[in-house]
Amino acid sequence: MSRLQAAVVGATGMAGQQFVLALSGHPHFEVVTMVTSRSANRYEEALREADGSSRWTQSEPVPADMRDVPVVSSDEFRPECVDVIFTAIESDLANRLEPWFAKTTPTFSTASAFRYFDDTPLLITGVNDDHADLIRKQQQERGWDGFVLPVPNCTVTGLAITLKPLAEQFGVRNVLMVSMQSVSGAGRSPGIRTLDILDNIIPYIPNEEGKVRRELLKILGRYDGGGIVPAEIGVNCICTRANVLDGHTESVFVGLKRQAGLDDVRDAIDAYRPYERRSLHSAPERIIQLFDDPYRPQPRLDRELGGGMTTGMGRLEAEPVLGGVKYVLVSHNTKMGAGKGAVLLAESMLERGILRKRR
Repeated sequence: MSRLQAAVVGATGMAGQQFVLALSGHPHFEVVTMVTSRSANRYEEALREADGSSRWTQSEPVPADMRDVPVVSSDEFRPECVDVIFTAIESDLANRLEPWFAKTTPTFSTASAFRYFDDTPLLITGVNDDHADLIRKQQQERGWDGFVLPVPNCTVTGLAITLKPLAEQFGVRNVLMVSMQSVSGAGRSPGIRTLDILDNIIPYIPNEEGKVRRELLKILGRYDGGGIVPAEIGVNCICTRANVLDGHTESVFVGLKRQAGLDDVRDAIDAYRPYERRSLHSAPERIIQLFDDPYRPQPRLDRELGGGMTTGMGRLEAEPVLGGVKYVLVSHNTKMGAGKGAVLLAESMLERGILRKRR
């Protein structure tokens, strides 16, 4: 089958650049256009500032197959001319543009604009794939040929992944979490200027804790054929910003519904391999890597596990206060938690037949 023609919207921003890397040389998707507010003919030109410097912030160079991709403005863009759209734009803009895109074309988004609608699943590939059937309801109720699928908040992604095998095998009653989140998760937003974050931890991230609580219950909820019934889990958290470039670290305390020994918990995590026997180009071999070393995981050492798609998990110990376990996780916020995770989601929808070539 020939590759699906794709567009990347917001391609020059940090999240858009992650899409560019994840889609370079992809066996199923070919980026044929970039959409950006910057005036240019080609992607490489759109990255260039007036003083000759580049907006490219990734450690890898701009992929050769992306440099000459044509660039258009949102006014010039024709969403019906591509098979799939990947968007990396602010939520205010997503509220306006993504419904327009979805009238004709499946749209995968890193924005929060559609996360909380009852007709929109909040999917992590390998965690709650059965929620994908809700897409049909979204299309029917809104009269769309396409759809909008947002990825969850990057902080909740690693948390949901590590809780999934525990919820399946033992049930989860309560979750407490403290995050130490990387600066890349804030993009270029105020509050992470060098003098703010250097030698420091910022103890508050606006709106983050509410997103974690709300999204986790939706992701781990039950699809009943008409909608998603939120999981009945008590959740609370404190989200902080740390002086780390990439990779969110989280300390997690879990109360289990059914008592389990640590060996049972380790076995459940080891058996959780949702990508086996699936043809997903961006999926890692293992969704969770469990460490015995008490000094792991660490963001600098472990954020690139599985190409940035594996969640590192360690310090697994009994938790007597809540009656369960506690652990530390590291999840790559701009890969599994953003652009590359959205590409993996598109691969999953292609596998299910929900996403297909239009012509």
